[in-house]
Amino acid sequence: MNANELSVTEQIGQMIMVGMEGSTINKNIKTMIQNYKIGGVILYKKNFKNYNEMIKLVNDLKKLNCVNKIPLFIAIDQEGGRVNRMPQEIKNLIAAKKLASTQNIKLVHEAGNVIGKLLKDSGFSVNFAPVLDIQRFEDNHAIGDRCYGKDAHTVSRYGIEFMNGLKEQGMISVIKHFPGHGATTKDSHYFLPIIHKKMSELEQEDLIPFKNAIKSEAEAIMLGHLLINDVNKIYPCSLSREFIIKFLRRKYKYNGLIITDDLNMRAIRFVYGVKLATVKALEAGNDILLFRFKNNEGKVVIQKIQKLVENGKIKAKRIEQSVNRIIKLKEKYHLDDSEIVKGCDINKINQCIENINQQYHERS
Repeated sequence: MNANELSVTEQIGQMIMVGMEGSTINKNIKTMIQNYKIGGVILYKKNFKNYNEMIKLVNDLKKLNCVNKIPLFIAIDQEGGRVNRMPQEIKNLIAAKKLASTQNIKLVHEAGNVIGKLLKDSGFSVNFAPVLDIQRFEDNHAIGDRCYGKDAHTVSRYGIEFMNGLKEQGMISVIKHFPGHGATTKDSHYFLPIIHKKMSELEQEDLIPFKNAIKSEAEAIMLGHLLINDVNKIYPCSLSREFIIKFLRRKYKYNGLIITDDLNMRAIRFVYGVKLATVKALEAGNDILLFRFKNNEGKVVIQKIQKLVENGKIKAKRIEQSVNRIIKLKEKYHLDDSEIVKGCDINKINQCIENINQQYHERS
């Protein structure tokens, strides 16, 4: 399949990944999938009460999309620690900081493997993990113990190993939050973090884990909503073409998927507005725009993009480049919405997670 075999609506849809309200497929999600052919859905803990509900929801999404030409990305961010999206029947993996503190590289790889197996068997294809930011602040900071360490070498070593463990189980790993959220105290869920360091300084530390991951064939990167004054004083990295093209694509020769962090975060919504942020994110060179839409916002945003493409303000070639990257990755991982998800062996997965957690507790 190639992008030029799709209509403009289908192409734009592939670049949209949405969150959903509630535990059942409502009218808005149906419209997004059936009418606008969106490329992906991200699920959160609020979307299901138990494991069986989660499996049913995944199967319902796949069934709804089955008539469309391209299978869905069904995504989640299952890091372990405080970022745990699994229902209560599934034990939670220890946080990245604790995992790395074992200094057991095989254990970290095993952890990626177990989470990859859990998610793959549960019908997910994308995991927004690992975090490759560097820890500079306390554990309850926006990043905190979600990091693998306090220096670039440690984060690279363990973060990439976790990424490889996920990939080994057929899970698409999205490393985050490029270019590094550890250089600011602010949380982009609420405020727009401004980084005052020079780009040359960031390249000597914060960017190293991402550069190493790219060399290790990272396939997808999430951009943080981080404003780096040295690069662009108006727009954060996620909305900055100068940043994405100059650094990520050209300097670091990255050819994989680029995904925004949620464009409905307060940092973006209140400073730029969803419509402007959408346009800037597209112009900047992102491949997938991630949203947690409310009501009919998704419809409004997609129609806005359609008009910009039809009017030539966003080049059709620009859209096609992203869609071809998306299709290529979906084909590589053999995504198929006609396959019914049966779920994982919960007892076996829990035993594996418990064994990993126990090895940490024995060392601490």
